[in-house]
Amino acid sequence: GAEPCEAFLARTPRLAVAFSGGCDSAYLLAAARAAGCEVRAYRVDTAFQPAFERDDAAHVAAALGVPLTTIPLDVLACDDVVANPPDRCYRCKGLIFDAIRAQVERDAAAGRWGGAGAAIPIADGTNGSDDPARRPGFRALAERGVVSPLRRASLAKADVRAAARALAAREGIDPDALLAAKPSFPCLAVFVGEGAPLTPASLAEAARARGLA
Repeated sequence: GAEPCEAFLARTPRLAVAFSGGCDSAYLLAAARAAGCEVRAYRVDTAFQPAFERDDAAHVAAALGVPLTTIPLDVLACDDVVANPPDRCYRCKGLIFDAIRAQVERDAAAGRWGGAGAAIPIADGTNGSDDPARRPGFRALAERGVVSPLRRASLAKADVRAAARALAAREGIDPDALLAAKPSFPCLAVFVGEGAPLTPASLAEAARARGLA
C-alpha cells in the first residue's frame, strides 16, 4: 500500500540515497535530511549521464550539507550492457546498485556511518509517474531491496516538484538547490537504438542530437 514519504523517513534512521543529480533524488535527499535521518548520497558516474549531472549533484549535496560519494563505474566494460539488448536497463541498474551497496558497506565498515544497527537501506528517486512496464530497471531494484519512497507515496513528477518547492521554503533552502525546475534528462543509452552497440561515439552522438554535448 501507499506510505507517505514522511512516515517512511520517520521510521528510517539511516538512509543511503542513490543520487542521480535530478529533481526526484534531490528532493528525497532534502526530505531525509529535514526529517533528521542520517543520510549519505551515492552517485554512480557512468558514460550514460551528461557531465552536468555531476555538477548538479555536487551543488545539491553541498547546499544540503550531505556527504556525497561518487563511484566511478565503467559500464562500457560490461559486454552485456554494451550489446544494448532489450534488458540493458535491468543489467545496468544491477551494476549500479551493486556498486552502491558495496560502497555503503565499505563506509559502514570504516565507521563513516554513525549509530550501529540494522543494514542501511538504499533508496532511489523513482516516482509515481515512472511506469514499471516500460522500465526493466525496476526488476533490478526489487531484487536488491532498493526502496523507492516517492513511488511508495504515489508522488507523481509534478507532486515531487511542488513538494521540493514547499520543502525549500520551509527549510530556508534555495529552491534552485533542489532542482525543482530542472527538466528530466534520461540516460543517454535510451537514445541509442536497441541492439545498436553502446560506444563512446554512439553516446556522444546521442548527447549531441539532444543538445547535451
